[in-house]
Amino acid sequence: MTDAGAPNRRTFLASIAASGGALMLGFDLEHARAAAATEITAWIVIAPDDQVTIRIAKSEMGQGVFTGLAMLVAEELECDWNRVRAEFATPHDNLARDRVYGDMSTGGSRSIRNSEAMLRKAGATAREMLIAAAATRWGVASTECRAEKSVVVHAASGRSVRYGEIAEAAARVPPPAQITLKDARDWTLMGQPTRRLDAPDKVLGHTTYGIDVRLPGMLNAALVQCPVFKGMLKSADDSKAHGMPGVRKVVTLKDAVAVVADSFWHAQQAAKALTITWDDGHNGNVSSNSIADFVRGGLDAHDAGIGRKTGNVTDALASAAKRIEVEYAVPFLAHATMEPQNCTAHVTDDRVEVWVPTQNAEASLAAAAQAAGVPTRNVVLHPLMIGGGFGRRGVVQDFVRYAVLIAREVDAPVKTVWSREEDMRHDYYRPVAMARLTAALDGTGVLTALKVRLAGHSILATLTPFGFPNRVDLQFQEGFLEDMPYDVPHYLADYAMRNTHVPVGFWRCVNHTQNCFFRESFIDELAHAAGADPYQYRRSLIGAHRHADKLLGVLDAAAKRAGWGTSLPVGVHRGIALNEAYGTFIAAVCEASVSAGGEARMHRIVVALDPGTIVNPLSVETQVQSAVVYGLTATLYGEITIENGRVEQANFNDYRMLRMAEMPKVECVLAPSGGFVSGCGEQPVSVVAPALCNAIFAATGKRIRSLPLKNHDLRNA
Repeated sequence: MTDAGAPNRRTFLASIAASGGALMLGFDLEHARAAAATEITAWIVIAPDDQVTIRIAKSEMGQGVFTGLAMLVAEELECDWNRVRAEFATPHDNLARDRVYGDMSTGGSRSIRNSEAMLRKAGATAREMLIAAAATRWGVASTECRAEKSVVVHAASGRSVRYGEIAEAAARVPPPAQITLKDARDWTLMGQPTRRLDAPDKVLGHTTYGIDVRLPGMLNAALVQCPVFKGMLKSADDSKAHGMPGVRKVVTLKDAVAVVADSFWHAQQAAKALTITWDDGHNGNVSSNSIADFVRGGLDAHDAGIGRKTGNVTDALASAAKRIEVEYAVPFLAHATMEPQNCTAHVTDDRVEVWVPTQNAEASLAAAAQAAGVPTRNVVLHPLMIGGGFGRRGVVQDFVRYAVLIAREVDAPVKTVWSREEDMRHDYYRPVAMARLTAALDGTGVLTALKVRLAGHSILATLTPFGFPNRVDLQFQEGFLEDMPYDVPHYLADYAMRNTHVPVGFWRCVNHTQNCFFRESFIDELAHAAGADPYQYRRSLIGAHRHADKLLGVLDAAAKRAGWGTSLPVGVHRGIALNEAYGTFIAAVCEASVSAGGEARMHRIVVALDPGTIVNPLSVETQVQSAVVYGLTATLYGEITIENGRVEQANFNDYRMLRMAEMPKVECVLAPSGGFVSGCGEQPVSVVAPALCNAIFAATGKRIRSLPLKNHDLRNA
């Protein structure tokens, strides 16, 4: 990093526009264009040169919603896509305008799913306002006019007018009470592979991420938090730090110490010179082993909350021709975002201004207000592009809270950046979890009963401790409830909550990431016990399912593309997995091998998915590729371990990422069945681990019941 104020190709030029308070990035030309533009609705601004600006109320962290959400509006607006740009709506503007942009949180693959109806209506409303303004100008009926490519046309007279020419008049037209949305058969933009609006600036280095923010007079802060979760600060000797170059102030908080300096380098070096004494509290002796024992106890506990129950599992298991019982386990996982946590804040009197990469702009605004002790109306927040989120920058807003608390102590803007070590050791991790699965097969190998006992740390108990009654956390059981892909006559799924001192949070595809691994690996075990083909065995369990057509659709599509049943090179074997997650149906077939030295290698993976409706196929394909990287990294290497209450991993040397040479060939099969809208960003993560582990069993005969694979000896005996 360079010192504050130094020239940089990502120089941050920020100002608050006179109307609406929107954050404007760019050069004076862009400011001039914005000043001359007309707001048709809260979502749509049209400039005299026909450029259409569409406001985006969700966060862009690489998943493509900056483009996908704009496509929803543009399709109905009938504008020229080549003249479309997007900008973030701001949470302070949302509050000032009675939350016209609705929920601004981004997660759970909900952006397209939850915004589709609202944004298409916004586009159609603006279109009708533009048509009405043109019709009034010509003295004709609106029904005689049509809109196409940012032009309103009166076919009978041959007259036409550009959107930019009529925008000011259209803004004064009352929005129509009723509008008609286009039929999917008439779409010209949606469903077409479309290049992302944000890609050119990112490729050219013009995009300002949170870590790039530069403000006049800005200082930088490095944070040191208590290494034991829930521990507190006892004392901090900062005498050495104060004598170091560039240091302006040392800020002590109840559970952390921060050094404020002219640059992050100065701040970080001074932070390393601090002599800090911590109060570990009651968790200083906790280890991964003690946590494992604690969670494993939940597998036999009597305090489990039932998520789903049909038939009589007890009797069916007792009378089984063959009974199979196994246990599975997964560790804590870090989000490991490439851009570490950061936030820039400026606190002046009773006003706060914040620049932050966030998945939930409204939650960030509320956290800033609370930390500064001011009303939310006194906070201005600029949401920025995100260098990786995966759930880390959503509900939990510790990165905003710390930044504001530090900025309160300094009479200047302060950018607080977490070091990689702080980020890795103070995450809200994917929960540790275990499962005991017990099945009954009849004499022909048919699955007649299944009992699933889950145990682990509840995310909801951490983030919303009063959010569910009777300790029945249904979210922890996702994948085993109504979204269970298979029909079993006698079925019981329950969960024993076992919460630790380690904070947990939403991780890409949340509890599906472990539960799909548990379930799909076990289904493979049952297929093997029944002497059946794993693909055909799954087909036999789906027949009467309420979503059988969709489940079979993706399962068959993946198997067909992968060539299931055809020959493979010597040493290469296939594994298969199926899941329904957040309304999307997904299947994967992977081809993998295990070397003589025991190294597992995924060569190819075919992923088929049905999200109902696909807005941008190009974004879906890149999301699938991203999900494979994320899921495969976790499967091979991902593991956060605890010793003396502390996270042992600190950086990418001991929390390894997938390397380019390890990347398999990824083939995406899009199988949209229509009639509904779901998401695509999280769901593919869930099927990666079971598909690979099932392929490893086919290759070696060794069943993988715990992750990561780095802990297993996969060499052939």
